[in-house]
This record gives sequence, structure tokens and C-alpha cells, in this order.
Amino acid sequence: MFSKNFKLGLLGGGQLGRMLLQAAIDLDIHVKALDPDPDAPCAKIAPEFVVGSFLDYDTVYQFGQDCEVITIEIENVNLEALKKLRSEGKKVFPQPEVLEIIQDKRVQKQFYLDNNLPTSDFILTDSVEDISKNLNFLPAFNKLGKGGYDGRGVQKLSSEIDLPLAFTEPSLLEKAIDFDKEIAVIVARNEHGEIKTFPTVECVFHPVYNLVEYLFAPAAVTESIHEEAKQIAIETAEKLGIVGLLAVEMFLTKDGKILINEVAPRTHNSGHHTIRANHTSQFEQHLRAVLGLPLGDTSAHSKAAMVNLLGEDGYTGEAKYVGMNEALAIAGVYPFLYGKKITKPFRKMGHVTVVDENLDSLKEKVNIVKEKLKVIA
Repeated sequence: MFSKNFKLGLLGGGQLGRMLLQAAIDLDIHVKALDPDPDAPCAKIAPEFVVGSFLDYDTVYQFGQDCEVITIEIENVNLEALKKLRSEGKKVFPQPEVLEIIQDKRVQKQFYLDNNLPTSDFILTDSVEDISKNLNFLPAFNKLGKGGYDGRGVQKLSSEIDLPLAFTEPSLLEKAIDFDKEIAVIVARNEHGEIKTFPTVECVFHPVYNLVEYLFAPAAVTESIHEEAKQIAIETAEKLGIVGLLAVEMFLTKDGKILINEVAPRTHNSGHHTIRANHTSQFEQHLRAVLGLPLGDTSAHSKAAMVNLLGEDGYTGEAKYVGMNEALAIAGVYPFLYGKKITKPFRKMGHVTVVDENLDSLKEKVNIVKEKLKVIA
């Protein structure tokens, strides 16, 4: 891959792809990106950018013809085209079979059960009628099998009164967990079987929109919890056989059990802080993993937090950032803007990494950033 003829294909041109491109520049890797949005975050910085659907067979197949390795920044892509490309000698990481499991939350949950991986109780449902037959299972989260992301496709059902909110498509009921913390571990695995994990992080989710609002790294948990979470992440990656990055989101219950919530086979919101806080970022690690390179040192050189920069409620239009001067005046505060022209309520417009050796000072900086830095129109 360290030649002028090598080309890495990237399905997806969003903010994850943008940060992957920034890591690829350091290794002088030529990346060709595909996205349906001509104004996607990758559009202006990708060495090659193709406008087209990563869900369309012909588009993906043609896109991959001149790429040696093909990877993703979004899992909802055309798998049949990827399988065809692989049969013709292209390397595709993560593998289509892994994406097939993860694309459908129903299949994903069954995979945990079949492989003795700890997860919450669940019931597969095909209709609202199925859900109405299992009212004694509530409260539970109703999750769409396919198509949900960033909180979309998830609905809490507390009782029979909430049935009108239930999904009519194939979905699942996942038992609501009385958890103490939501934690995550990102694990990388290359095709030689080398595995490395990033330290466990603690995620705080938005109470309404079910997406990460901010996180702290490392998580405030015992060393034994750190180790158990790490081992669960490694076992999940090994049983999937994934080549690439895997973000494993977990619940830590109030009685000290760790249960897998969901996984993502790519770079992830729970690893953004690693660009500034760790010796190797998750984006560089993903490149190392899919290109068969030795995995990098994942240890942290500082405590860190990450605050998602979301579009303010009530504002839609051309994005304006207020409070940037105040944020940049604080030592250890690093904004990352995604290059999205238009803001709308709770759209991910960027993130801010905060680093500090002192936990109290770190939390104080996070509160200032959350208070001062806003995206309006």
C-alpha cells in the first residue's frame, strides 16, 4: 500500500470518513470515497470522491474495480457487490459476512446468544401483534431490525399504552436494563489475528435523542471491570472473525454485570477522543487493521472527554458556530468540525475533545464547552 498505484476504497463520505482521510494523509494512502451527497464531509478532501449510492449493486461494484482494499465508514452498504468484488480478488474489510450479522439487530442479538456472549434478554417480533402478546416483557426497547442509527429506530415501550409507538416492521423487544453506566470498548483486529483494545470509556447519552452527548476516558470503573469489558470486546471480535475496528457498546448493571448492547464494525463516536488523547487514534488503527499493518499503541497519554457538537434545537439552516473563541481559549480543548453546511436540531456537526490530567478540571472544562459552544443558524 506504500506505492503510488495503491488505492483504498471507502464506502461512505461522512464525518467518520473525513477523520479517516485525515489519518490516511499521514501515511500517504490514496483514498477513493463514495457517497450519495455531493456535499458530504469527505467531498472536498478526498483524493477521489464519487457521487453515488453505496446501497446500489452496480455503483458499488464499479466503484471497487480499481481499489485493492475496500472498507466502510457506514455498515448499511450493498453486500452482494462486496462479495462479488472479493471473489474477484479484492480485499474487503470488514468482511461482508460480518456486516450481514451487524446490519440486522435481530441477527446480531441472536449471534450473541448463540456464542454465549453476555447480552440482555430479548424477543424477536414481526408485528405490533407480536409485541402485544408480550406485554409482560415490558418495559423494553423496541428496536428495528434494519435501518436504525443514532437513536433512530429505537423506541421505549413502558406499557400497553405505548403500543401505538411500536414498529410494524420486523424488530425486537430488548429488556430495559437497570444499568449503572454505559461503557464502550473499541477493539481492532488485523488479518494476521493481532488484536488490540482501547481503554474502556464511559458514555452519557442524550435523554431524548438516544445518541452520545459526551464521554469520559477512561471510564470510572474498577480495574476488574476494565479487564472484563476488554475481554468481552476481544471475544466478540474473535467470534465474528472481523478484520478492522469493532466498537462494543455495553451496559454495566447495578449489580456489576456487563451486557453487550450493540456493536459497530467501524470507527465510532466512542473513540473520537483518541485523536488527541491516545498514542494511536481509532482512525489510524482502522487503517492499520484493514491494510494488514502492525496495530498501534492504544494507551492513553492523558485523561480525556469528548463532547458531541449537536445542532441546537429550534435552528435549521446554514450553520453558525458561537462561543468558539471562548472554547479555544481553554487549554486542552480541541474542536473538530465536520464541514456540514446545514445544521438542524441535534444533527452531529462536530465534536470537541478535552484533555486534562486532573479529573475535576476535565469535568469543569467539559461543562464550560457545553455551555459556551453552540451550533445555530
